[in-house]
Amino acid sequence: MKDTNRVMQSYGRCCASPDFFDDFYASFLASSPAVREKFVKTDMAAQKHLLRAGILNLVLFARGMPDTKLQALGRSHSRAHLDIRPELYDLWAAALLKTIGQHDRQLEKQDLEAWNAVLNKGIDVIKSHY
Repeated sequence: MKDTNRVMQSYGRCCASPDFFDDFYASFLASSPAVREKFVKTDMAAQKHLLRAGILNLVLFARGMPDTKLQALGRSHSRAHLDIRPELYDLWAAALLKTIGQHDRQLEKQDLEAWNAVLNKGIDVIKSHY
């Protein structure tokens, strides 16, 4: 629970930064041609809202909420649907952690460790559907 409290506080500070989601996508899209290809026809304004909710769902799952939303995300991102390969989640998490480091001015080493634990727990659920 301590991890998720640290993450929620950090995430709140990030969400208060107006460029957080834009900077995340700039970093994520720059990480790989495979990532850019997946977003060619994406409405990025809508995508940012989905990202905001998605990160919150990862935190809530780590906090003990049922994994219903993550299971649904896993199915929609599976080989049979959006075909998001498991290794792309590693690029996603790396871009997110980098962006958190840029926007959370109070970030400490323990916060990054907490973020890693929280993200990995939920991403493992999503990856399991591939």
